[in-house]
Amino acid sequence: MKFAYTLIYVPDVEMTLNFYVKTFGCTIRFIHESKCYGELATEGVVLAFANEAFVTSGLGTFETNDIQKNPAGFEIAFTTENVQQAYEHAINAGALPLQPPTEKPWGQVVSYVRDINGVIVEICSVIS
Repeated sequence: MKFAYTLIYVPDVEMTLNFYVKTFGCTIRFIHESKCYGELATEGVVLAFANEAFVTSGLGTFETNDIQKNPAGFEIAFTTENVQQAYEHAINAGALPLQPPTEKPWGQVVSYVRDINGVIVEICSVIS
């Protein structure tokens, strides 16, 4: 088996895709004409978003991501050469700051923000 997708359920797929374009420099790979599903172009595993209402019709109810609630127990991560600059850009673009860039004992620089849906996003350097 091959890990292929990370899919996050959000209230507004198009708004979320545009946030990731503006905040993290992603590009949109695909958005369905219904605006209920979209994907970002990444160099690895596909990061996709699906509309919560669309998903609940098949899965039933679940705990939604919400900036007003505690974040869910997962994160997505982006690596960059300049964590401080990327962190500041994310905050200026509308991400909620959680933790500024900090060097970890293993030498990696790591920071955390929350996206417009409350999802934790790690902005970090590559582990060398």
